[in-house]
Amino acid sequence: MIKKGVIFDLDGVLVHTDYYHYLAWKAIADKLKIKFDEEINNKLRGVSRMESLEIILQYNSILLSEDEKTTIAKQKNQVYRDYLMQMSPKDVDETVRRTIFKLKDEKIKIAIGSSSRNAKLILEKTELYDYFDAISDGNNITYSKPHPEVFLKAAEYLKLEPKDCLVVEDALAGVQAGLAGGFETAAIGDAAKYNHATYKLEKIEDLLDILLNN
Repeated sequence: MIKKGVIFDLDGVLVHTDYYHYLAWKAIADKLKIKFDEEINNKLRGVSRMESLEIILQYNSILLSEDEKTTIAKQKNQVYRDYLMQMSPKDVDETVRRTIFKLKDEKIKIAIGSSSRNAKLILEKTELYDYFDAISDGNNITYSKPHPEVFLKAAEYLKLEPKDCLVVEDALAGVQAGLAGGFETAAIGDAAKYNHATYKLEKIEDLLDILLNN
């Protein structure tokens, strides 16, 4: 398969900050004295902060004003960012770095396509920022996955067409977003349990076999 670009989701693909999200939402839920557990947390994968809050509130049958929801979302983000500030290059597996380096060696452009508004902070803390040719994140999109906007903008920033890019995702909503945008997709982690993706990866380095050996 010949591709000119690869667009990576961030959380769950290149780094693993899911647990930090869980701890932050759990802290907020405990403060509000409402239920939040792993089952609810799994429904938040790949969706925006505000949509995540809506899911939590719906699960608990709670109605809040828009101002109240905005305040809670800001509080959650602050708790989450406090956790992110503890991140370092050690939070990136060496297989991830080797894969990125190989893609760069092969002159394949790479971008981030993440719904997170904290993507740049994570990339900076883990010293990955300078390797990416483009970053599309929660700060430049209107719609969250499974809408394809974040990936379409990433391709636009790379100056490539969707057909020339491969999207790498660990969430079903992300795979659906990639397909909706006209991209081929490679699923890893939980997303690989489904049959939606164009390719399935057992480990991130499998990406090199797909891109370079086919």
